[in-house]
Amino acid sequence: MSFAREVSRAIRATLVLWVLTAIIYPFMTIAFGQIVFPFQANGSLLTDARGQVVGSALIGQPFASDRYFNSRPSTTNYSTADPKKDDAGVLKTGVSGASNLAPSNPALLDRIRGKADPDPNKAIAGDLPRLKDAGIQPTADLVYTSGSSLDPHITLEAARAQIQRVAKARGLATNRVEIAIAQHTDGRFLGIFGEPGVNVLKLNLALDRMQTKP
Repeated sequence: MSFAREVSRAIRATLVLWVLTAIIYPFMTIAFGQIVFPFQANGSLLTDARGQVVGSALIGQPFASDRYFNSRPSTTNYSTADPKKDDAGVLKTGVSGASNLAPSNPALLDRIRGKADPDPNKAIAGDLPRLKDAGIQPTADLVYTSGSSLDPHITLEAARAQIQRVAKARGLATNRVEIAIAQHTDGRFLGIFGEPGVNVLKLNLALDRMQTKP
């Protein structure tokens, strides 16, 4: 078999594999995702009552108002900071990632004690004095950041600790808030992995849609 024929065969095989793996397969997976899992394939985006996109069910975001449930603290403020105006340095670890501070690290202890930054608009949420002032019994996930700092969930314990504050701020009966928590709690993955978690953004959007007491 001539060298030219071998080269020609190699080129044809390369082109066929390129068409299969770089064109046909990607477009098939895109089409499959859009047809079978359109919500997930498009970013699991959530909208408010006006139909405006307010975030993703997969990525957490900060909430400051007493009307809303607090998310987990985030070392990157859920990547909402402007890289050009990052005075608080929340993006030092990148768009996601933990602080990697040891439990004995003074910086971690200062944050938890509310001494990291005197400006409440800059300080990372989750310090003990602020939680106690809001009448919230601190739980581990309301104090410590997650590994990604983009966690959209809090534990059931953390959600229940905030019921009184949110119900009072919204003028809702506590049982209505409890029902909303139950409706937006994701169970264990495949029923066995992990622990149930409350999706904070979904829960807060549901509360916005509720009719408050007159």
